[in-house]
Amino acid sequence: MDITFLLNGETRHLTDADPTASLLDWLRDSAGLRGTKEGCNEGDCGACTVLLTDAAGARAVNACLLMLGQIDGCALRTVEGLAAPDGSLHPVQQALIDHHGSQCGFCTPGIAVSLAAAHLTGCRDHDDILAGNLCRCTGYAPIIRAAKAAQAAPVPAHLLTETARDLGKPSSGGRGQTAPGTAFAAWPDSADALAAAFLARPDATLIAGATDVALWQTKALRDLGDVIFLNGCKDMQSISQAAGELRIGAGVTMSALRRALENHHPAFAALLRRFASEQVRNAATIGGNIANGSPIADTPPVLIALGARLTLRRGTARRDIALQDFYLGYRQQDRAPGEFIEAITTPASAPGLRVWKLSKRFDQDISAVCGAFNLTCDAGVITAARVAFGGMAATPKRATAFEAALIGQAFTEATFQVAIPALADDFQPISDMRASADYRLRAAQGMALRYLHEAQGLPVSVLEVAP
Repeated sequence: MDITFLLNGETRHLTDADPTASLLDWLRDSAGLRGTKEGCNEGDCGACTVLLTDAAGARAVNACLLMLGQIDGCALRTVEGLAAPDGSLHPVQQALIDHHGSQCGFCTPGIAVSLAAAHLTGCRDHDDILAGNLCRCTGYAPIIRAAKAAQAAPVPAHLLTETARDLGKPSSGGRGQTAPGTAFAAWPDSADALAAAFLARPDATLIAGATDVALWQTKALRDLGDVIFLNGCKDMQSISQAAGELRIGAGVTMSALRRALENHHPAFAALLRRFASEQVRNAATIGGNIANGSPIADTPPVLIALGARLTLRRGTARRDIALQDFYLGYRQQDRAPGEFIEAITTPASAPGLRVWKLSKRFDQDISAVCGAFNLTCDAGVITAARVAFGGMAATPKRATAFEAALIGQAFTEATFQVAIPALADDFQPISDMRASADYRLRAAQGMALRYLHEAQGLPVSVLEVAP
């Protein structure tokens, strides 16, 4: 395939490129830009962070999780391209020097790019921004000092100009191409084009953010075969509200979803703050997280508790299905060949929704247990309950026995104490490297009490504990 993009302000045109090749490998091996480091090669360390700009704006992403087929029509900045054309350092680069924000220097290029992306977009939550950049020798105090020192400096003109540039659609449009020595690849520019392409090649791998699919290559060494890139389907990347519901396109990124949900479902938005890292959230999509089918995925338990429905599409035919019915078993879904998730529908408001994720690390860690509670009360009586957990079964699953024990009862601790043992009827979790079965069950029971105690105004968050 032919790929055209901007790299550090200069146009690059690749001919007959492998669309599934790693951007990180290409930058280091072909472009000779070795400031972008290879650390974990799975999106956890942030050493390979680059600045990506497209029609949706500028954001930090992991080069190790991006494929060449995803950057057509985009602009990229590596650490080598942060400085101005006259050699003047970017404010965050100078601040890192002034505040001694580097020791061995391996992680520093990725940190500089992450801070430059935040500086460009005006983000001041430096702890959040840097959660996806590991630094084992410097320590974060001088890095945070550098970030704060640079935040008031003006954005360099060469980055502002690039952000305002209309990059247009990917040059390959909706066409399918086959590069020498590679499988078929397609770049649909709409949901209609995607439906036609996937119906014609139902065994193709769909690639949206590639935050999981890329690991099939780098870790499992799998051949992806035919691929269909979804980043050109702009009509699947929006959120709309009507008749008390939110319709979320399957291509909406976790970052965009988090921003949109802050006023509708603040507890859900707070959970997404802990979804991987900023770089991963900027690429990962809600549809991909659902379709991946992991029993420990963060969003499905919340969506099940909200009563979310999926719009599945195959060709021109569409059908709606409750998300809780989508998962048939471990990595098994009610989805026909050539059928894909087009959108997700949820209530626009759910005042009773609360969500908690339990993991060994607060940031950038996989859930041991994720619990979502959505209760409705009237005059002190529980009239409706939807409770779902991840990490407790082979699929994200509702706690139906627990719900039944709550409905019709008073919203009191006595009710919850009677209902909590029913969670053992709902779930028989397994023991693995993240948690034992007994720990998972006790954690789920503790989350149930936490819901009650938070509603009663009691302190429940360890982040709010003060000495």
